[in-house]
Amino acid sequence: MTNNDIFKKLRVAHKLRDDDIVKILALVDFRISKSELGAFFRREDHPKYMECGDQILRNFLNGLIIHLRGPMPKKGEPNKAKQKKRPPEK
Repeated sequence: MTNNDIFKKLRVAHKLRDDDIVKILALVDFRISKSELGAFFRREDHPKYMECGDQILRNFLNGLIIHLRGPMPKKGEPNKAKQKKRPPEK
């Protein structure tokens, strides 16, 4: 399975359009145009087909995490999910 196949399957599974993917990649400061993106989703025998490299897929996955979960808290800031409530003192 190629990076292009993985990218296509994630796109379908999350019901993402090209502009959604461009915004997700922008979350990790990776800029790409819709036409460049469209080249990844073409058939392999198409003359404008382009292979999706590891860097692009990696940045998309990192952006997708931010898109779905939200940004990571900065160091030193309390993480609400990790804070445990103490039982009331008697």
